[in-house]
Amino acid sequence: MHYFDYENEELYAEDVPVARIAKMAGTPVYIYSYGTMERHFLVFDGAFSRIPHITCYSCKANSNLALLRTVARLGGGADIVSGGELYLALKAGIPPAKIVFSGVGKTTDEIREAVRTGIAMINMESADELEAVARVGKEMRQRVPVSIRVNPQIDPKTHPYITTGLKKNKFGILMDEARQLYGRIASDPWLTPVGISSHIGSQITEIPPFVEAVQSLKGMVTDLKAAGIKLRFMDIGGGLGITYREELPPRPEEYAAAVERVLIGTDIQLVLEPGRVIVGNSAIFVTKVLYVKKAGKKTFYIVDGAMNDLVRPALYDAYHEIIPVTLKEGRKVRADVVGPVCESGDFFAKDRALPRFEKGDLMAVMSAGAYGFSMSSNYNARRRVAEVLVRGPEFFVTRKRETLRDLVRGESIPRFLEV
Repeated sequence: MHYFDYENEELYAEDVPVARIAKMAGTPVYIYSYGTMERHFLVFDGAFSRIPHITCYSCKANSNLALLRTVARLGGGADIVSGGELYLALKAGIPPAKIVFSGVGKTTDEIREAVRTGIAMINMESADELEAVARVGKEMRQRVPVSIRVNPQIDPKTHPYITTGLKKNKFGILMDEARQLYGRIASDPWLTPVGISSHIGSQITEIPPFVEAVQSLKGMVTDLKAAGIKLRFMDIGGGLGITYREELPPRPEEYAAAVERVLIGTDIQLVLEPGRVIVGNSAIFVTKVLYVKKAGKKTFYIVDGAMNDLVRPALYDAYHEIIPVTLKEGRKVRADVVGPVCESGDFFAKDRALPRFEKGDLMAVMSAGAYGFSMSSNYNARRRVAEVLVRGPEFFVTRKRETLRDLVRGESIPRFLEV
């Protein structure tokens, strides 16, 4: 659920008319509902109340500082995949003891900073990475808590770009190699084996793949314990899907109950990495119709938002519901919603039955909170847009729209070109 709804034919974000926000902040703009994100976090976290756990919000879904601060205030942690995300998580007030570092390509500098900060654990993705972490631990004279991300070879039946638990994917270490590496960790004076990790993919709408993954992790935890290696954490990743169109993902309570049934009788502490399920439906992307173009029987709504602002439709052919900010009567029109970027892939919808829009109308692209702004860019020298957080009757600009000067920040022209 979310707190975006119509009142007197006007779309509201909580208690604020969306049109008012758009008038003040300009378009295109991301608008977040604090109440929605708070509720989603509490429902997800509360579903696991019977299991010792840490809910580590996946920063890559959306790393807006105000949203990370929301997670911190609700008692959550962070799943990070870069040194930049570590910096943001700490700046937002998330305790180091609730931060886990995932990702296949950690640099030495990023590893050093994670060790210096004292985060909960670093998830290993390869034998080479393990050697790099061991060298950093020795150099800093500090034991490093590590986990191995195993690849359980489970098909989550999702988009191939967001599948991460198969042998053909770049993520994780196969089970047999992982067993050997745990022995290597246990014998290293600068490494401490504290956990095991797995993440099989994103936007998963069925429970069985999760259960299969947890069962495989439980088996390895049991084997390692018998070999004298006792782990504290089991990181089962994120990936629970949301409704964009007609998907019917399981509720967090169903997911939690299934996991609990597998882990009953164990003393392991779960690490959960929800991202999309927390923030996905917490935001809308509002864009303005610049022109209505007719090409024979074809209708194009040309808007001021573009693929550089919200790339999911172009990248994944992802569906996002599109609704008017002001309701109007009339028959629907089959149209494409396209942006100004010089690419045929710059679209938000293709050949879709939509309300009749006119020049100057505002449309809201729904479920835009996850992988929206966080994947945006300056392609075509377009400025990244503003972000606004709504709480009840108030709203706050949490990120200003970039200026033209921001486009050249950090750049310089060599002296030989100044003539």
